[in-house]
This record gives sequence, C-alpha cells and structure tokens, in this order.
Amino acid sequence: MPETLASGLRSAGWLAGLPALALIWASATLYAAPRIAEGLEAEGAAVASGTATATGEPWLRLEASGRDLVAAGEAPDVAERATVLSRLAALDGPRRIVSEVGIVETAAPFQWAAIRTGPNRIALEGSRPVEIGRRALEARITGALHPGTGLDDTARAARGAPPDFASAAAFLAARLSGLAKGGRAALSDTVLSLSGEALDVPAYEALRAALSDPPEGFSIGRIEILPPKVAAYRFAVEKSGRGVVLDGFTPSAADREAALRAATEAAAGGAVEDRLLAARGLDPAIDPKGLIAFAFKLAELIQSGRVVFQDGAVSVTGDAIDGQALPDAEALMRDGRPAGVAAGPVALTARPLSPYRVAIRRTADSVLLTGHLPDTATRERVLAALRPRLFREPVIDRTRLADGAPPDLGDALAAAAPLVANLADGTVTVSDRALTLTGESLYREGAARTPDRLAEALPPGWTGQATVTARDAAERRDPATCRADFTAALAGTDLRFPAGGAVLTPAFYPTLDALAALAKTCPSLRIAVSGPADPAKPTPTPAAGPAATGEGAPAAAPTQIASAAKPEPPKGDTPKTETPKGETPKGDTPKGDTPKTRGKPDHAKTEAGKAEAAKKDARKEPAAHGKASAKKPAEAPEEPPPDLPRLRAQAVVEYLLQAGARPEQVMAGPDGPAGPVVFALLP
Repeated sequence: MPETLASGLRSAGWLAGLPALALIWASATLYAAPRIAEGLEAEGAAVASGTATATGEPWLRLEASGRDLVAAGEAPDVAERATVLSRLAALDGPRRIVSEVGIVETAAPFQWAAIRTGPNRIALEGSRPVEIGRRALEARITGALHPGTGLDDTARAARGAPPDFASAAAFLAARLSGLAKGGRAALSDTVLSLSGEALDVPAYEALRAALSDPPEGFSIGRIEILPPKVAAYRFAVEKSGRGVVLDGFTPSAADREAALRAATEAAAGGAVEDRLLAARGLDPAIDPKGLIAFAFKLAELIQSGRVVFQDGAVSVTGDAIDGQALPDAEALMRDGRPAGVAAGPVALTARPLSPYRVAIRRTADSVLLTGHLPDTATRERVLAALRPRLFREPVIDRTRLADGAPPDLGDALAAAAPLVANLADGTVTVSDRALTLTGESLYREGAARTPDRLAEALPPGWTGQATVTARDAAERRDPATCRADFTAALAGTDLRFPAGGAVLTPAFYPTLDALAALAKTCPSLRIAVSGPADPAKPTPTPAAGPAATGEGAPAAAPTQIASAAKPEPPKGDTPKTETPKGETPKGDTPKGDTPKTRGKPDHAKTEAGKAEAAKKDARKEPAAHGKASAKKPAEAPEEPPPDLPRLRAQAVVEYLLQAGARPEQVMAGPDGPAGPVVFALLP
C-alpha cells in the first residue's frame, strides 16, 4: 500500500468505515423491513378474518409500521373492539399494537365526499354505509372513474345511510372526471352538491346535462362549478327573417338567461337558436350583461346581419332597418359602448323595407306602437285616433320613419286604432296591405261585432282578419253567493243622472261593469232597474201688485208694475221669440261631449237621442195647443220629458245587455222617486 494512502487511513481512523456501514444498514433495511411487515400482518390476519360481517368483509384492517401493528376499522360495539385488541396484544411478533379502531355509530346527517387531489387520484372521506363493505364500495366508485384512477379511502362505517347510497356515490364520483384538481362532490343524506372548475367547455356542458338527471330518490343541492377559461372570448348575435341565433360564450348561467330573454324579444315571434357556451375569459373590466344589452341595441337597427364582440371590440354588419339606422348605429357605437369595449367597424346598408310592418299593442297598462310609418303626419293621425279613447293609459310611440309604406296606410291604421283601443288586450299588426287584429274583449257582443266593423273600415285593396274572444268568467251556481256579491257591488254607490238627462256618465261604468260581470257568472240572477225622476222644482211666489191682487188692491206701486212689465213692440214689428234657458235655437245642432272610455258600449248616443227627442216633443206641445211661444216668459225653466224615469232605466238596461248580461236577466222596473238609480233583485 502506498505510504500516502496508508497515512490517510491512519488519519481518518474509524470514520473511514462509516459509509460502508451505512450501505450495509440500508441494504438490510430494504430487504428485511418488508419481510418483517409481511410477517406482522400475517400474524394478525387470522384475527382480522375473524371480524367478518354479513357483507363478507372483515371490519378490522391491519397495517405494519416498522415492528408496530396499526389496527383500524369500526367495531360493531365496545365489547367487540376490546376482544379484538386483546387478541392482537397476545401476538408474539408486534412490538406494540397501535389502535385506531372506532365504534360504528349513527351519522345524522349522513355525509360523504369525494375530492380530486390529483390528475389520477381521488380521496374519499366522511361516512360510508356499514351495510356495504369497503372494498365493494370502492369497486363501485372506481368503475365510475377513468381507468387508472386510485382511491385514498378514509371514510368510516356508520349507520343512517340513505337507500341506494352506492348509486349516488358512483354518480358523484363520475362527475369528478370533468373537474380540475380541488373539485369536490358531496352527499348529505339525499342532497347532492358539486363544486370546482370545469376542465374544458365540453366537460362543463356534460356536467350541466348530467346534473339535470340525478339518481332516483336524490336531489341536486348547491352547485358551484366555474366555467373553463378560454383564450379567445367572443359573443355574437345573428339576426334574419327567420329569427335570432346566439353564438359564442357567456360567463355564467344568469348571463346566458339574460341573452336568451333579449333574443326572444328581438325575434318578435321568430325562432331563437341558442349556441352559447359557458366560459370565462371576458376582460374583468367589462360587465357581461352590459355587453349583451349593447349588442342587442345594435341588433335592433338591422333587418339581417351580425353583431359580434371579439378581440375586445364590437362590430356590426348587415342590412339596416331603415336609412335612419345608419347614423343611429354610428352614434350608438360612439356614445353608448360599455366600459372596456372598443369600437369596431359599422358596415350597414339601407335597403327598402319589404314587407313594410307596423304594430299597435294594447295592454291593460299602455298602448305601444312599433314598426315604421311614412311620415310624422301619419304618426300624429294614428295617435289622434288612439288618445281620445283612453282614460289614463299612456301611448308609447316607438315607431320609426321609413319610405315604402302603402299609400293608404294612414287610413287603415286610423280605422283599426279605435277597434284595438276598445279591447281589454289586443294587437293590430300590418304587413304591407294585410292587417290582422287579435285580442280579447270584455264583452261577447263586442267580440262578435269586431270582424264586421274591421271589414267595413278598411280601405279598398286591403285584407283584414280579426280574431277576438270574449273574456267570460266561469259560472257560479250558488244563488246565495251571487246575491251577496250583488249587494257588495252596490254598497256605497250613488248613481245619479244629470238634471233632465238620460245619458250615462263615466261614474256609472265601474258599477255597471261589475253588475254585468256578476250576471255572466250567475245565470240565475235577475235584476230590475228603476229610473229616478227629477226633484220637484219650487213654485215661484207671485209678485205683489194689481195684476196679482185683482180688484181692491192698493194703487200704491205703479212704478214697480211699470218696471216689471215688458214694453210692447211697435205695431208692424214681429216680436222676437227668446229661447228658454237650456234650449237650442231651431236649426242649430247642440254640441255635447260623449264620455271617452275604453271598451264601453256605444249606447250613450242612442239614449241621448231619445232624451233629446223627448225634449223636442215637450217643446212642441205649447204650439200644438195654439199658444204663442213669444208670450212664454224667458225665465220659464225647461220641462223634462214625462217618461224620463223610463228613459233612464232603459239606458242602464241597455248598457248591462251590451256588457254581457242576458236579456232575461235585466229589465226595467217601476219608476222611482227623485234620487239615485235603484237596483232590485227579483225572485
């Protein structure tokens, strides 16, 4: 041995042998430790096999840790656990027994979870049914996972599991295949929940579809699945004559629903095709709902074309709805973009409208005009035809001006506007020279007359179709309830006619409408209407003087007599007849305002005519008896027609009949005294 090497060994001394000793120890450990562990587990195998349950699997699980033996599992009871631990302690091989043995208990609620801890690893925790063996349950779950996925099962046996637990556990485990690391599928009694991030768009859609069909007996609880993130986020609205197509992505289900609602409104009865997928990737500075609303504002300006958000910018291409839409789109793109959205190109072409469309929509709250009109004069004409027939409902005008309308469009709309305004709910739609009226009337008679009225009102060359139904309530056969409702409908009412008149005022309508509706639901109801007379007028006191007192009166007031008498006209002059107060001179037409109401019967004019005729007859009576009207004092009040109570009762009866009451249900009763109209129930 060289002197240098020998000198080095002498200097290191015994330290030179440590690496060799370490190598020898490691080799012995690697070789001997597994054999020792196998020996320890083999010694305890007989004890473990003796704990087999009805499932065929032993509840005791043994694992060697060095020279120690670790016992785990859930014993049926305390006594069983003590017996097994004492048998293990009697073994010769183990240095000591480490007990992790628990007792089977009832879990309430029964909870179990599967968690993705890695690409090919699933951890199980919580409680598992004591009735199902561990290996049997693991085999069921592994079969629902991708091949090669391992399980780390720390779930403990417990009582109280829901029926068919294994099916629910396998269903949840299968959903983890579409989630990234950290995804969690859990069960709490019969409620299933899922959370995590989807691996990709197909996985997200598959999860949505699967969660719509849970195992029988189980329900879906809390779902918190994040859509996947995409590099190229886009959103598109395509509009055509067939409808609207949605394409691209939305960050959440709520945003998708918002897009679908907007598309349904934009389609205006056309088809809506949903190609949207859930995905993240939109700039956090952009509000997704604001982006969707902006896209549909642009879509309102095109007949056909596309609105696309891509690479952070919105663009619009296609055919504009009219010439006005081109500057509108430019202004909207310039001033209406949401924060974070850039302006893309606006490539729109104005084409003639074909077909030319306009619509009037009547609801209980408002009247809405949409579509196109040729000019402002036509617009004002349509509005003028609607507004006088509405009480409080606003008219919302959203029409636009465009060329290409039929020359008599204004005539057709002016004729149809009163018809739709008198409906409870309805729509007039015009497409070129075809007009369609649909809706619901408050009264059967009004619904039946509408088609004929529309056909008479349309200009030549137009085609019209009216489909109007009556809003009739279900019949009630209980007479007692009907009578009680009749009394309630009249409670607190005080329906009075104007002095000398037999025309209904708007104050009558709510009460008469309620009575007509009640008559339609109560066929056995029979109502008598008594019209009131006018109050008696006081008799004027005669003026004092010789003309009043006769002979023997004092001649002390000649001045008063002279001032009260009218001077006689000179001979040869024709005396002028003064028109009594309240009368209209012959040849003049009295002006009167008819109450403007929605859906009210038009019998008011008929009754006004009857009352006016009666007044004229009353004025003709003095002439028939040879009395000169010129000698009638100007201050003499106009006398009401003698049958005024009957005329008033007939006006009320006619209204009720037109409002839907049957002829056999309403009749005129005996004339009533001065005061309000009287309604009586007949047996």
